[in-house]
Amino acid sequence: MTEPALRHPAPPPPARSRRALLAGSVGNFVEWYEFGVYGYFATVIAANFFTPEGGSDVEALVKTYASFALAFFFRPIGAVLFGRLGDRIGRRPTLILVIGLMTLATTLIGLLPTYATAGAAAPWLLTLLRVVQGLSAGGEFGGAVSLMTEFAPPGRRGLYGSWQSFTVALGLLGGAGAAALLATVLSDAALNDWGWRVPFLLTLPLGLVALWLRLRLEETPSFRGAEADAGTPPPSRGEVARAIVLGAGRIMGWAAAGYTFLVVLPSYLQSTLGASFREALLATVLANLGFAASIIPAGLLSDRFGRRAVMLTGAGLVVLLALPLVDLLQDPGASTAAKGGAVLVAGAVVGLMAGPGPAMLAEMFPTRVRCTGLGVAYALSNAVFSGCAGLVITELVTRTGDADIPAYYAAGACAVSVLALLTLRGDDHRRPLR
Repeated sequence: MTEPALRHPAPPPPARSRRALLAGSVGNFVEWYEFGVYGYFATVIAANFFTPEGGSDVEALVKTYASFALAFFFRPIGAVLFGRLGDRIGRRPTLILVIGLMTLATTLIGLLPTYATAGAAAPWLLTLLRVVQGLSAGGEFGGAVSLMTEFAPPGRRGLYGSWQSFTVALGLLGGAGAAALLATVLSDAALNDWGWRVPFLLTLPLGLVALWLRLRLEETPSFRGAEADAGTPPPSRGEVARAIVLGAGRIMGWAAAGYTFLVVLPSYLQSTLGASFREALLATVLANLGFAASIIPAGLLSDRFGRRAVMLTGAGLVVLLALPLVDLLQDPGASTAAKGGAVLVAGAVVGLMAGPGPAMLAEMFPTRVRCTGLGVAYALSNAVFSGCAGLVITELVTRTGDADIPAYYAAGACAVSVLALLTLRGDDHRRPLR
């Protein structure tokens, strides 16, 4: 996509850049902490909200993942709605609004009556709150990545953008840690009765901290510069649409593999491989530790060698390693250490795509459509390949009996991403944001 050159603002002071990085990161942490908690407690939520008398556990789990997927399908709508706000009125007010909505919806989930109390209204109320979360999450990514990359010092966009993905990992780890702690200290009966509510209610203080940090933000230099050049024609809708489709293709492997290995894994291990709830959570913690450990180094490497090289490496490794890793988890003769190493590697490989990914998307769109463009590309990819991961994998494993379905799903999406990533220019990381 091309656009007439705008005046490039002077780099912001380091203290202002760090403040923006912190405010953007905390909001992402809250968002992904919640999404992680919902995934980790999928079997518990299924029993409480989607299992009327006579319903099967598998049917309830599929319905839980359908609610999970529905929230993802509202993310593109949120990306358009809040992205347009972010591109018109600014990054700061939009990010304040989305964190408020996310915090409110997540806290209310922790207060919802279950099916035993409210009957058929319970799953509908849960789904309604998931829709609100989907809308606000759709606006979060575009605004936060725009904020981080537009405040980034020269030559540091990959590093600053990688903090978005890093706080995703921290949020998932926080959710997994909260779930594992509750599973350890509470009995199964207490966990299913009321313990599952605690992680959702913890979102309230976390969200208030994020809101306070965002209230102290200033608007980004790039947005102020674009306002000063308001007479310059914006890119056409066709150019924006093509960039969105290409951006979604470049990150679909990240979306599919990330949710397969980092969020869907607990339910897969329990329902397909017969692991206990605690064993499944431990495996997920290890996968997310590997993910978190590789993200920041991947962002730094992309600032030096380019986004294309690092992301292609990650996507290619998933294509090669997904099936051997899943087969290792299925092997009853494999040691616990070997299986732990497998999930650790799986998470680390996804981090090679997630580290450079936000900066890569930011570099695809001009300032005037950046929030909307990168937000919609990310939301579309996640709606199709993340939100549907649990539903598709659970349904296909149930219907076919093939326990290798998660590997096929992740590797297939990454194969397509390889093709899309080959269209990246090798020097995009050195060019100024448009």
